[in-house]
Amino acid sequence: MLSKSNPKFTITIVRCLFVILFITNSYGQKTSYNQFWNEIQFNQTLSKKWATEIDFAATHSSTESSPNLFENTIQRSIRGWGHYYFSPRWKFSAFIAYYNNRDVPEIGQFESPEIRFSLQSIYYFHKTGYTLSTRMRAELRHMRNQDDDYENVFRYRQQVKYIQPFNSKILREGVVYGVASDEVYLKTGAKVTGESFFDRNRFNIGAGYLFTDDIQVELTYCNEYLPRNNGNQITNAASITLTFNNLVRNLQKKIAAKHQPEIKEEE
Repeated sequence: MLSKSNPKFTITIVRCLFVILFITNSYGQKTSYNQFWNEIQFNQTLSKKWATEIDFAATHSSTESSPNLFENTIQRSIRGWGHYYFSPRWKFSAFIAYYNNRDVPEIGQFESPEIRFSLQSIYYFHKTGYTLSTRMRAELRHMRNQDDDYENVFRYRQQVKYIQPFNSKILREGVVYGVASDEVYLKTGAKVTGESFFDRNRFNIGAGYLFTDDIQVELTYCNEYLPRNNGNQITNAASITLTFNNLVRNLQKKIAAKHQPEIKEEE
């Protein structure tokens, strides 16, 4: 049975997201790149309130001379998270991450290793048939610039996200869902990232599927607008995210079940 969400509200959300996308693509376009982002996430529940997470990600990009999405691997990263579920509506998180931004002159990128610290909160508007959330994230980025000096850059990110299950009212095993989000990035000026206060705008739209309650995949298209000192940049990216919840614990349960001796009934 399909969800009974308010169709007018859903249409309004989608229209707002597309308006933002149109505005960010209407000014200063100069350079466009095609990219592929892939990420794998491992979440582990510690208790009803606490969870940990580790993510591995890579970014591949085309160049001005080649439209191939996999022409260059421009970034690899690893992030370690801690999550605290304060209430059904509030989730607080923190992470520390290492980003290996590789030297790729073809897209104007120089080698810039980065250590990033972040504090994040998410507020959920739980509704029947869909979920709307807003995410607030503050990041401290310790990055190497072109002079081989390290700079600190503070960045604030504000996201609005909409999730709509298609064949159920909730997200569970066997459910296909749609997702759309828009995120604005604001930052302090620095040589390594430029002096502009507005860092970028990122619009995502796509779909996901839950193979089980603990394994899901999400495929999205991302349009990203980046104003830069040497010209504005537009990135069109295909993204895939694979998520595993309690993978080690679930494997241990399966192994234990296989080795458990069978109890024979007495004749």
